Amino acid sequence: MIDLLNLSVQFTGDYLFENVNLKINKEDKIALVGSNGTGKSTILKILAGQELPESGSINKQKKLRIGYLPQEFLHFQDRPLFHEVKSSLDDIKRIVDTEETILDKLNSEIVDHDEKESLLFQLGDIHHIKEDIDFYSVDSRIEKILIGLGFKESEFLKSTRQFSGGWQMRIQLAKILLAENHIILLDEPTNHLDIDSLQWIVEYLQRYRGSIIVVSHDRYFINTVTQKTLEIFNKNVTFFNGKYDHYLKYCEERAEQLESVQKTQQKKIKETERFIERFRYKSTKSKQVQSRIKQLEKLERVELSSSEDRIKVRFPEPPRSGVIPMELKGISKAFGDNVVFENINLVIERGEKIALVGPNGAGKTTLSRIIANKLEPDSGEIKLGHNTAISYYAQEVAENLDGDKDIIDSVSDISDELTIPQLRTVLGSFLFTGEDVFKKVSVLSGGEKSRVALAKILLTKANLIVLDEPTNHLDFNSKAILQEALKNFNGSLILVSHDIEFLQPLVTKVYEVRNQSIKGYHGGIDYYLFKQKEEADENNQQADDSKDKFNRKAQKRQEAELRQKKSVATKVLRELVEKLETELDRLENLKTGIETELADPTIFSNPEKSKKKNEDYSKVKNDLEKVYDEWAIKSEELSDVEELFDI
Repeated sequence: MIDLLNLSVQFTGDYLFENVNLKINKEDKIALVGSNGTGKSTILKILAGQELPESGSINKQKKLRIGYLPQEFLHFQDRPLFHEVKSSLDDIKRIVDTEETILDKLNSEIVDHDEKESLLFQLGDIHHIKEDIDFYSVDSRIEKILIGLGFKESEFLKSTRQFSGGWQMRIQLAKILLAENHIILLDEPTNHLDIDSLQWIVEYLQRYRGSIIVVSHDRYFINTVTQKTLEIFNKNVTFFNGKYDHYLKYCEERAEQLESVQKTQQKKIKETERFIERFRYKSTKSKQVQSRIKQLEKLERVELSSSEDRIKVRFPEPPRSGVIPMELKGISKAFGDNVVFENINLVIERGEKIALVGPNGAGKTTLSRIIANKLEPDSGEIKLGHNTAISYYAQEVAENLDGDKDIIDSVSDISDELTIPQLRTVLGSFLFTGEDVFKKVSVLSGGEKSRVALAKILLTKANLIVLDEPTNHLDFNSKAILQEALKNFNGSLILVSHDIEFLQPLVTKVYEVRNQSIKGYHGGIDYYLFKQKEEADENNQQADDSKDKFNRKAQKRQEAELRQKKSVATKVLRELVEKLETELDRLENLKTGIETELADPTIFSNPEKSKKKNEDYSKVKNDLEKVYDEWAIKSEELSDVEELFDI
């Protein structure tokens, strides 16, 4: 479907990649991977037609439809959510506009018979097209996609401008999924999804018949959705025919090979350098020296990717808490009329690692802030256990860092036990290397501030740590480092996250926050997902009933729409037929009256009166035949139009 030929892109004078040749085929499901800054988002923008390469060409299949979800926040026109999503269907809009134009013309009295006949044929073609594209299921498809992505039916007519940035991303994703593109380009699509909508989109993309290219730091997502891996490494773009986990094994093997090649190359370089130094000033060896100098200049040196590094970070040993670090009894919280949860109870045991999951807006963050003593409940009791020390991370914590401090000063305030090299190791694990550690916090991006805040969490001697979406701004390596540190953490942990792969080796218990209450699952995230599926299977009958109700609702809407359009299309003809029928009734009554008069002796015995009545009778019969013929033609035309709208 798409061929990239000798594609090159540079940024600030350095090439991101050079002479890339790439073919994307129908139904390819591709994970695009590489270190930060290697050009993953750039490739997506080039494929989407939003950026141009410095050199090379892009050949696309004719009429190729491409859907693109960028990382950046989107802004939509001020119109209802449902209408905004439906606006992505250009074909549907063209069909509706064409049909309305035809109906307006059919409803016009100045259109002659031949033109009306042509319009009727066009209207018939429109209805065949509607059947081919499943036109009447569009609204129900929109509803399913919006509900699957976490929108409530009550929000369908809400203005798009009233939704937050994360929900705006979901609106764009809904438009992309609905449009039935040939290829979908997704740049970090899971950052703003909860675990419900994540599972839904995974199942949707598994069934999707087009091609997908996705950039994501969600390992579970790309392993489940993709079957090929496209890697940007050392300015090259290479296909790996396998899932991301298989690609990682390949990377390990490559790292070993590169390390071996690098050692051999370094040995050869040192030998060459020794030869040059030894014979640099001997005229008899000048040619050999110059030859070796040129060899070194032309040599492509093997460099190990920083992604191959293995950095291990451990938490400082926290003070031991009591057996129950915290207990919540009868906790309720509301914001105005919005009741988040009522009368919930939760016991956190020492060493437990708990995930809080559920749909966005259900109250996961609110509950995590109450646990972290950052928010007071409206009612209920919070009991802190013996020696409980709490540390809390969330996006707002990152934004509230002291902007006047350097990064390294910011983290050194937390721990006076670690040396500067040790602190730099921790910061390096969160992508702050070299002179970066001396940057002021105030100049950092939101993502960089998040990483500083997480580094501080690592160094805090707390035995109850609460983390709200800690992985949103981390790449694979930083996530793995944080994950390993949390695995080795001996205290209690509360995690709000939809990152299934991140949670899998950590979580020992899951609490689902939903419908103003919480429900515990005594097992890891895989157990929770299994129980969710099991519960869904048990409710299949109810789901089928709901589906039938949903289909009946859609059918009723379709029938009402067809009735309305049928009424518009047949209005003029129907009125004319009714008018002709009235005239037929009048002429039939007049004919019957004259026949009665002709049978009257006073009439047929009078030659003059008889002649006049016979003339009247002949005229009525002729008029009746003409009106009847016209009525038959118009009735047939009306029947033809009505057949187009048969339900």
